[in-house]
Amino acid sequence: MNFALMQYHKYSLTEIENMMPWEREVYTTFLMQYLDEVKQKQEAAANR
Repeated sequence: MNFALMQYHKYSLTEIENMMPWEREVYTTFLMQYLDEVKQKQEAAANR
């Protein structure tokens, strides 16, 4: 998950490690929603 947060949201590892637990959970949830949207768009494009 750290890699994904660093890759997609451009956070540094230090920023991720210094997040509050609830803050990390929020950003992780946002990341999962974003990845689901990307996957759905790719599937829709493949089905056309």
